[in-house]
Amino acid sequence: MKKNLLSVAVKGALGLTAAAIMVPAMPALAQDAEMVEEVVVTGSRIERANDVSVSPVTSVSSEDFKASGVVRIEDMINKLPQVAATQTAGMANGATGTATVDLRGLGAERTLVLIDGRRMPAGSPLQDGIGADLNQIPAGLVERVEVLTGGSSATYGSDAIAGVVNFIMMDDFEGVRFESQTSVYQHNNDNSKIQDTVTGRGFDVADGSVTDGEINDFSMIMGANLDNGRGNVTGYANYRKIDAVLQSDRDYSGCALSGSPESFGCGGSATIPTGLFSPFDEVNYYTVSGNEFVEWDGSAYNYGPLNYFQRPDERWTMGVFGHYDINENATAYTQLSYADDRTVAQIAPSGNFFVTDSINCDNPLLSDQQRATICAGLGDDESAPYYIGRRNVEGGPRQDDLRHTTFRGVFGLRGDLNETWSYDVFAQYAEVSMEETYLNDMSSTRIGRALNVKTDNRLDDEGNPVATFGQPVCQSVLDGSDPSCVPWNIFQEGGVTQEALDYLILPLYSRGTTEQEIYSGYVTGNLGDYGVQLPTADSGVAVVLGLESRREALDYSPDSGYQSGDGAGQGGPSQPVSGSLSVKEFFSEFNVPLVSGKPGAEYLGLEMAYRYSDYDTDIQTDTYKVGLDWSPVSDVKLRASFQSAVRHANIRELFSAQGIGLFDMDEDPCGSGAEKPATPEQCVRSGVTAAQYGNIPQNPAGQYNYIGGGNTELQPEESETFSAGFVYSPSFVEGLTVSVDYFDIEVTEAIKEVDPGFILTQCLENGNPEICAKIQRGPNGNLWIGDAAIDSPNVNIGFFETAGFDINTNYGFDIGSMGSIDMNYIATFLTKWDQQEIPGSEVVDCVGNWNASCGAPTPEFVSTLRASWATPIAGLDVTGAWRHIGAVDDLGSKGADFDAIDYFDLSAAWAATDNVTVRSGINNVMDEEPPLTADAGAGIYGNGNTFPGTYDALGRYAFLGVTVDF
Repeated sequence: MKKNLLSVAVKGALGLTAAAIMVPAMPALAQDAEMVEEVVVTGSRIERANDVSVSPVTSVSSEDFKASGVVRIEDMINKLPQVAATQTAGMANGATGTATVDLRGLGAERTLVLIDGRRMPAGSPLQDGIGADLNQIPAGLVERVEVLTGGSSATYGSDAIAGVVNFIMMDDFEGVRFESQTSVYQHNNDNSKIQDTVTGRGFDVADGSVTDGEINDFSMIMGANLDNGRGNVTGYANYRKIDAVLQSDRDYSGCALSGSPESFGCGGSATIPTGLFSPFDEVNYYTVSGNEFVEWDGSAYNYGPLNYFQRPDERWTMGVFGHYDINENATAYTQLSYADDRTVAQIAPSGNFFVTDSINCDNPLLSDQQRATICAGLGDDESAPYYIGRRNVEGGPRQDDLRHTTFRGVFGLRGDLNETWSYDVFAQYAEVSMEETYLNDMSSTRIGRALNVKTDNRLDDEGNPVATFGQPVCQSVLDGSDPSCVPWNIFQEGGVTQEALDYLILPLYSRGTTEQEIYSGYVTGNLGDYGVQLPTADSGVAVVLGLESRREALDYSPDSGYQSGDGAGQGGPSQPVSGSLSVKEFFSEFNVPLVSGKPGAEYLGLEMAYRYSDYDTDIQTDTYKVGLDWSPVSDVKLRASFQSAVRHANIRELFSAQGIGLFDMDEDPCGSGAEKPATPEQCVRSGVTAAQYGNIPQNPAGQYNYIGGGNTELQPEESETFSAGFVYSPSFVEGLTVSVDYFDIEVTEAIKEVDPGFILTQCLENGNPEICAKIQRGPNGNLWIGDAAIDSPNVNIGFFETAGFDINTNYGFDIGSMGSIDMNYIATFLTKWDQQEIPGSEVVDCVGNWNASCGAPTPEFVSTLRASWATPIAGLDVTGAWRHIGAVDDLGSKGADFDAIDYFDLSAAWAATDNVTVRSGINNVMDEEPPLTADAGAGIYGNGNTFPGTYDALGRYAFLGVTVDF
């Protein structure tokens, strides 16, 4: 961690204050005071008489969820200004089947998600699935969501680098409630510019109004009080079904865009249905017409329309929450929950993505013209050095069928030890089981065999011709290495048979689990009962002391097809991962009232927290928090805090095997036709020969290989968070509360895979031998065929820092006979979002930018204004919202700058009877089209030429729901 005067001063203050609070104080004078119920606010386990935390907390109520009409938790969370969208239902290529939350854009792995203050398990054993899966949470049971940004490791342990999202659940329901909602998307496809672009390439495009993406959600909640109010049991069941939306259903995703917004074109893949045959010598490029080779005209395959813009999804959740007062000192409680979520991610068909590099000249499937074209000067027993890119359109789109089944159980006991001390102890176990079936991919091995075809001249033992005598058969059939092989006739239009498809298509399977086991307990007490109280304060020091043991495990088991990398459309092998991580921790908190009821100090208090963690990786960490809470007058509260947080490497970061993956790059600067070519001297540094310079084939899909994976030598990330602000609740304006907070989060020794494109750029520009050694080019200098790759496993060298202001304003007022209005305004204004790939390199400012090393859009200003009007019509409430997302500039080469965008939402709820409430609404009333770009890759959570989750990608969202209470 970077040491500075502030961190040194904070550690000194911890020691001095800890000593001071042990000095007995003068007895406090008895005061007649109204009893105020104490509450727990996210970020601390100490109960307090007000719900204003020393750290800024944003709260979203269940009423907000209902007014927005969303049934997917992530859709509501991603609308908060503090949140950056990651894994959502709008992901296709690269989807994990989960829904995650990412505070401040620092990554889902740096956001800790809680249910009633207790950790959720890792959402999936898949790569990028380590964040908690919000699909496990039933929206109907959520009472409110509290979002605290900034390090909270001292309170909750590892992973709270960016902050905490705490779902507070309803656990004392009485009665029966049935809820049902249906929602759809509607969009007017009227983007004539994009439509002309798509049709100009000969592709079909959506036109006119479309209504699709239906979502149906049904839930039942039943609750009953027990034994004259000594306890309660609340049970729930929920079913949700979501229909798919294809990219072909929107005109702006009718093709994979290329170029800049001023001159968008339709890009695509060179792996085309008629095949691209070439030695990549910049001269000979052929495709098939009839049974002949003709010169390739540069046409590409339009892979976008078949991708899902919204994945189909089916989910069941059920569970029970209960608590019972055993006696006046002990309350037993439990939370049991089950979730089963299944979704399918669909992308374009698989194919031979240039995984073969030769064609045997005696192949009987070749016509005379084709043989003469590629085999001139070669004998029948020789092969032409031709790569093949051929799309398997006959086999249908690739589908990744993902199912996650989760069980979570909490069993605890809480109560009062005496008038001073209370306790809470619990055991928690959670398990996520994942089943993945990948359909319609092809086997690279079988592709090679099915293209190596000979004429069958075999005779049986009696000297008679075999049944296939004179027919094309695979060489592997002739030599007996693979008797089931069927020739793949891609040399003639319509030549592919179902038998060949049955042989070539390779279903892939993987299974996996994540497990979480926690034993935790703490005591909290008011030391003022023992005289531990400052003479200037009217209450004593409150303290929390606790212990926690936590174990997490992950197991990911892909089948042999995944492990060998034989799936032609996978981009590389997927290796098994298995490991566990255990930690034992001590934690403490202190709330020290310093001054109370004095002029200029209605209240002045100090908050402190400390946690010691001992991991089974032989790593120990210390984290702490110091906060100051000052109310000079009753209307104003000033607050400031400093927190030191850590994040231990997770199981995948530690134990994943290193292997080849794909990264997006516009072009190889040393390759053929580069728009921004590097010099020959620069390219030599990256392993390019003089002969290869300028002749290296570019990947038409803009995807290149890198080697990523785990590292068992990783050390914990460290961060420092500083926040300061005020809360203003003027007594002369009833119902008004305004809070403004500054935050600064700095992460050092961040665990990350360095951007492979950055490694290549640094090598070209600086020639650092250590960096250039990470670049392993192929035989012809490429970075995308075979084992050619850039080496970039996880390392501890990343740096992030983000700073800005959060604004949260609430105002409720009556308007006479016209009812009343409640307004809420939340906004985030970023002043800094810096990152550095490696020490000594340029620090990149990502505020108001996107693309290149900044990744997804990082707007400078995001806000939401929501107003609810309780009308004079009995039972009728109307809510309107204005969502604003600031402009962002493109740091890439395409110049796709996004203008600021505003969305308007409108909804209403009508209590038709005492038992029935009907609600309806439209989000994105104006049907605003999302900003478009050619660079919205899956690696930065893009899809369909835009960024679902960040922007409303599908148009208007209309919903109709009903709640019935019995």
